[in-house]
Amino acid sequence: MSLHPPIGPNKFHSPNPQISKALKPLKPLSRVQQRSVETSTSLTLETPEQIAYQHSVLCQTSLPYRDPGSDTRVWDKEQGIVSLRIRAGEDKNPETGEWIQLGLPFGTKPRLILAHLNAEALRTESPKINVEDSFTAFVQRIQSYRPNGKEIRAFKDHLGRLSAATIRMAISTDGHSLRVNSQIVTAFDLWFPKDKSQRVLWPSTLHLSHEYFTSLQKHAVPLDERALAGLSHSAMALDLYTWLAQRLHRIPHRQPQFLTWASLKEQFGARIGRMSHFKNHFRVALSQVLAFYPAAKVEGNGKGLTLYNSFPPVKKRMVLVDNSRGAPVDNSRN
Repeated sequence: MSLHPPIGPNKFHSPNPQISKALKPLKPLSRVQQRSVETSTSLTLETPEQIAYQHSVLCQTSLPYRDPGSDTRVWDKEQGIVSLRIRAGEDKNPETGEWIQLGLPFGTKPRLILAHLNAEALRTESPKINVEDSFTAFVQRIQSYRPNGKEIRAFKDHLGRLSAATIRMAISTDGHSLRVNSQIVTAFDLWFPKDKSQRVLWPSTLHLSHEYFTSLQKHAVPLDERALAGLSHSAMALDLYTWLAQRLHRIPHRQPQFLTWASLKEQFGARIGRMSHFKNHFRVALSQVLAFYPAAKVEGNGKGLTLYNSFPPVKKRMVLVDNSRGAPVDNSRN
């Protein structure tokens, strides 16, 4: 048996012989399936024009998938030596003078926002980010169409949640220790006014906190923005992609790593009740991720998942080119 057998989405989705015999007409591809086909083809044939980044801690832990509700003010997530705690914040309404409780960031939008803000900060080598010029273009690239007012408000809502929340990140090892205790985004005006036509506007600039930005420069994981676009419908798929992006290339050659279904559920589906339901969600998400990360070598069976050493989705030389005008990124400890 080869050490690195051919691995792909079909490893988790064997065709049903009964369907093959039925000779039913094919259904039109959904928007997600269409995007998967188009993007996976470009990933194979073309180098990425846009590189996004995620902090290593957020590649190994995660934000909530769904809205945990207004009563939930703290989100804790631990995975091995990595810990994440996010505390929902407040902001003062300048018109009423009242302090408004903001919820926790959840779902796909804060994940995409952070990937973009991280990229802009590293590209310019500055925690100060020109939001007005870059963010609408980013959302348009992710969605393949210009965002409307409702969509901009949704992104702005999660940007406000991120700016108000306090985040604690920790990595504890014998030889290295990382601690971040601060906000990620600062100097963001949640109540930025609308223009005369009542369009929702972005603030011109915002700032990443100094502590987070300093940590990001040492612990950023490069990602292909086209993959983020293709997976932007699913928070679990985004988490699986970023997790594999930071992990697979660090697995020793000829020493594959095996993970049980129980450990996978603890990391990616602790709030999904039945194991069978989690497996179904996970298999669908992983099959989508493998379409956008064709170099990933993983193998699943009834007991769990085996990970093999694989090339990262963004090769090191691409990162060096992308950062030629910005700060170098050291992934050696990610």
